[in-house]
Amino acid sequence: MKSNGIQKLYYSIGEVSEMMGLEPHVLRYWESEFKMLAPKKNRAGRRIYRKSDIATIERIKYLLKDQKYTIEGARQTLEEDGDSDSTSVPRKELLEIRAFLEQVLNAL
Repeated sequence: MKSNGIQKLYYSIGEVSEMMGLEPHVLRYWESEFKMLAPKKNRAGRRIYRKSDIATIERIKYLLKDQKYTIEGARQTLEEDGDSDSTSVPRKELLEIRAFLEQVLNAL
């Protein structure tokens, strides 16, 4: 993709599949399996993905491809991590980081 310094707000399914290295049918299947992945559709009925949708796809891809989770296992992990807001960092990790930063702050 050519970048001219302007950030896009919406991406097509073709652009997202190219960015993620996935086929479009995989993205459509994941939409049916993961309720937190629900891109909006434009007036023509085409999917439009936002940055938050892309972050969710990255997380799902990481769990399924890298961590070798099953669909059900990945779904449970995302729900436990509170990924319904499409953050790419699990809630547990954020709480650990916060506790560490509080310790550093108290040591000063």
